Amino acid sequence: MRFGRLVQTNFLYLKKKLSDISKIIESQNAFFRTQKTKDVNFRLQLLKSLKAEIIANEEAIYTALHKDFKKSEFESFISEFGLVISELNLAINNLRKWAKPKRVKASILTFPSSDYIYKEPYGTVLVIGPWNYPFLLTMEPLIMAIAAGNTVVLKPSELTEHTSLLVSKIIDKVFSSEIATTVLGGIDVATELLAQRWDYIFFTGSVPVGKIVAKAAAKHLTPVTLELGGKSPCIIDDTANLKLAATRIVWGKFLNGGQTCIAADYLLVHKSIKADFIEILKTEITRFYGNNPKASRDFPRIINKRNTERLAKILKDTNVVFGGEIDINDSYISPTIVDSPRLDSPIMSDEIFGPILPILSYETDKDLEEIIWNFEKPLAFYIFSKNKRFVENTINKFEFGGGVINDLLIHFGNHRLPFGGVGHSGMGAYHGKLGFDTFSHEKAIIKRGNWIDPPIRYAPYSNKKFTILKKMFKWFG
Repeated sequence: MRFGRLVQTNFLYLKKKLSDISKIIESQNAFFRTQKTKDVNFRLQLLKSLKAEIIANEEAIYTALHKDFKKSEFESFISEFGLVISELNLAINNLRKWAKPKRVKASILTFPSSDYIYKEPYGTVLVIGPWNYPFLLTMEPLIMAIAAGNTVVLKPSELTEHTSLLVSKIIDKVFSSEIATTVLGGIDVATELLAQRWDYIFFTGSVPVGKIVAKAAAKHLTPVTLELGGKSPCIIDDTANLKLAATRIVWGKFLNGGQTCIAADYLLVHKSIKADFIEILKTEITRFYGNNPKASRDFPRIINKRNTERLAKILKDTNVVFGGEIDINDSYISPTIVDSPRLDSPIMSDEIFGPILPILSYETDKDLEEIIWNFEKPLAFYIFSKNKRFVENTINKFEFGGGVINDLLIHFGNHRLPFGGVGHSGMGAYHGKLGFDTFSHEKAIIKRGNWIDPPIRYAPYSNKKFTILKKMFKWFG
């Protein structure tokens, strides 16, 4: 109870910063112009201090996530804390190499010269985080924005009060506000933040809000990264290992209570195996969470009552073949399987973002096309199959952000792979060095030699010069 009042008090206090947002931006712009953030040693010290503070707050992070979601310590580590520490280690160990100017091959047209790409921070960055992974998806972009030499204003979600408050305390402990700070609050705060001029905006959230962010950024020609979502399909063909597929799908779909932007939103199961596969799914869900998932320490809750009511509403008039238990007051919906919903039904209209798994059947590639192309390009795409030709044809046919063959979610965990959407599922990508690159402008520099100055480009022009120039473009351009 005391902690709840503390959260409320701190939110009210921090929301007072709303009137100071323009001052914060002015302060950060002024600090950026001092050039201190361009010093790699300065950035490294900030990242090391951030790592130490996060490690010191490990148990508090688990507690905050449990208060917000009833999320288990194991799940909090594997999907939030552990990934953040890994990203920090990667940045700390590689920052000097990433920040070093890269020499590229010169062109004969600019001879004699040495040509380089310099990594330059954008300046003052706005990061707007989501509620579903409130620690991971606020800290990861923050880490790479700082690593790239930017200053940062971070707005965590107002829906995860405990985690967002803790994130704010960690940032305030490590950074002075002219380098990085947190502004907490709801739609009014987000609206005020988006009305300001930024050098870069990084947003993770829903498609409708992503459109608002893009519109606000366009007013100032501010570059953006939008990490959104969509209805991500998962195909299971008649060659798949059904037991293994079911185990991996249950893990990936119901992790974080199904509140994952890259979770499988619906299954497309070959007609010949569908009935058997549903029974195996039921067995695996019970093996994971027991006969009463509500009592399981490993099954989280929905973020709030409003979202629980939303999910309960889209379940109405559907063919629930497993689960379907709802407790609005406890923000609980059990792992649920829905068989053969209509494509125009509410459950298939938008991203579900909860522990509800619709299952459709297909027989031909044409069936897959008619269903998948009925929706916008998804953030993720999954296939369970042993048929290599089918797999290759399918991943080349459909457009999506990223995908996995014979598993779910794990592409997020490889820092060497870009993570991001396409079309309505987002724009831009990050993770690992790609995250550093996202928050860096690539500045082209040519250092021209003075020891010779070929006269061919200078007037007066002649037919001879023109002939030589054409050959140079043909051979060496």
